[in-house]
Parts: sequence; structure tokens; C-alpha cells
Amino acid sequence: MQDFGSTFLIAQSGYGLVRRAAAISPLFSRNADYIATRRMTMPEISLQSKIAFLSMPSNYPERPMDVNAIETHMSWVFLTDRFAYKMKKPVIHDYLDFSTLAARRRFCEEEVRLNCRLAENVYLGVLPLTLDAAGALEFAGEGQVAEWLILMRRLNGELALDHCISNRRVAIHALEKLGEKLARFYVNAQAERITAQQYRQRFAAGLDEIFAELSKPEYELPPEMLNAIAQAMRAFLIRRAALFDGRVNAGRIIEGHADLRAEHVYLENEPVIVDCLEFSKDLRTVDAAGDLSFLALECERLGATEIGDLLFEIYRVTADDHPPEELVHYYQAYHACSRARIALWHLKEPQYHDSIKWPLQAKEWLRLAALHVEQLK
Repeated sequence: MQDFGSTFLIAQSGYGLVRRAAAISPLFSRNADYIATRRMTMPEISLQSKIAFLSMPSNYPERPMDVNAIETHMSWVFLTDRFAYKMKKPVIHDYLDFSTLAARRRFCEEEVRLNCRLAENVYLGVLPLTLDAAGALEFAGEGQVAEWLILMRRLNGELALDHCISNRRVAIHALEKLGEKLARFYVNAQAERITAQQYRQRFAAGLDEIFAELSKPEYELPPEMLNAIAQAMRAFLIRRAALFDGRVNAGRIIEGHADLRAEHVYLENEPVIVDCLEFSKDLRTVDAAGDLSFLALECERLGATEIGDLLFEIYRVTADDHPPEELVHYYQAYHACSRARIALWHLKEPQYHDSIKWPLQAKEWLRLAALHVEQLK
């Protein structure tokens, strides 16, 4: 096993797998192309075998005291004392395909590249799990690649924005830094090439997909509520088309973060925002105000509406951009409906099939959607 635990350095790698990332070890750098292109000669290693390997502290070169394994909808994350190792699940959904090793490598690289925009000192690179001569897993060896991992600096969970809100420990200066960082990100982003009609059509198609899912009888959501929200949002999209067109014409449609949850924001001395949506450029093509409205909505759900208000105030001043209030309400209603759908998707996972958490969460998101729909004129 290669000992790279003490040699994590932010460096520019000549190899694409480790973009502006950790020079894991001189040996790994020298053999990176060889590792990536070696012929597959050994049997495929099962997901459970990879999880078992990554759950054992003794397998890590840094020799952590413990490893905390966390399963998410699309990944497994393994937390050691100093680092986080993220492994994508080999899943297929309507909107992504992680089923092949090549696809997981590509999206690992893309996740590192994109997240370095707002978390530049967190994402350290992409690291291979390889097989030794006996067919056993090891980190960054010379053998066949069995899996690709994203390597990150471990973050302090007590600094996550959702945790800070829940514990009423949110300092105003930290929020100001966060607002300024996000505003600079949006100001410096290039306008995406999209027509006004294409932009509106994305919302129309998105509404069709969202409400087709939410209306499935197995979810037992109130049809009257769903119909009222859907009809109001579709009508607004047609009636106030000029609001959407104006954002396109003003160059406010950019490649954003697209998953600005409070749990993805860490209020370090320099705030970092992690876990952007890496698997779809279309879904990352958003109005800057729409991206920010996602985080404002998250804060509202957590009982901290004033945080979203402050972030928008900083954005308006910094970007000299004043998005119409009605449009922001529309974006927030849309995000809330989308989050309701994502909550219900968890019920398709065997471990969540009988959980009451996700239906309750979906209903809470729809309650917020209805509140914002009421503000549409």
C-alpha cells in the first residue's frame, strides 16, 4: 500500500485525474496514466467489498482512529480523522448514469472541478482504489483500477449552516462573508448561451415531470393542493413570460451551484460551499437569483427567513441586480416542489421503503411551495 497520508499538498498536477489537487505521492503521479489505462484482467469487485474495505481504519495510509461511513442517495462517504473519501454508487436514474467505472471517474473529476469554484481548499483530488497482485484492494497502487474516489478535507459538522441555525449560533459577520462570496461568484460567472424560449421551456417541462411524479397515487398527496400549485405556476410562466425573458436578456443565466442546501454551506473563517450538482450542465444553468433563492428557501424551512433576506440584500448591492420579487417567489415555489419530489424518491430505496420521514418532508416542502405560490400575481 502506498503511504500518501502525510504528503497531501495542494499542487497543479499534469494528470487530469487530480485537477489542482493533492500530489498524492510521487509514485502515484508517475504511474497515473498506467493505472488508468491498464487492461482489466481481474474479476469485478462488488460494491459491498468496496464498502467493507473503506470502512476499516487499518486500510488507510493515514491510520485513522475510526471511520464513519455515511450512505446518501447517490454515494457513500467515509470520514476519517482528517479526510473524507466519497464513492459514487453504480446507480442509474432518469437524470444520471453512474453504472460504469468510466462514468464514475468522469463525474468524480467533474465534481472536483466544479466544487473548486466555491470550496477551493476542500476538494483535494480524485484517487483510485486499485487491486494488488493478489486481487486485494489498496489505495493508489499500480494495479487494475476497481473504483474512483473523491478525496476531500474533512469539514467540521458544527460549522454547517443548518447545524448553526438549529443551535442558534449564526454570526452576522459569517453570513456577510457568505453573501459576499456567493455574490462575487455570480458576478464573475459568464452568461450562458440560452434563448428566452428555451429558458421558459425548461420550467414548463420541469413542472410536467415534477407533478407527474408527485401525483402518483402511492404517495397519497392531496390532489387539490397539487393541482392548485401546478396550475398557478403554469399560469404564471405564461402570463409573466417577460420576467423570465428579462433575466435571459440581462445575462443573468449562469452556470451555478444548483444544490445550495444549508447543509452544503460551512461557515469557516472563509465560508465554503460544497456538493454542487455535478451530473448535468442543463440543471446547473440557472438564474443567479434562482440559485440564491434555493438557499433562502432552505433557511426559511429551518425557521431563519432573515438569513435569506440578508443574502439577497448583499447580492443586490454587490451585483447591482434587482430580480423581481414575484420571480423569486416563483423560483422558491419551483425549488420546493422539486425538493418534495426528491424526498419521495427516497421511498424507492429498500432501506427507506417504510420510512415516514420522507412523506412528511415532502408535505412540508409542498406547504412552502403553496406559501410562495400565494405571492404570485
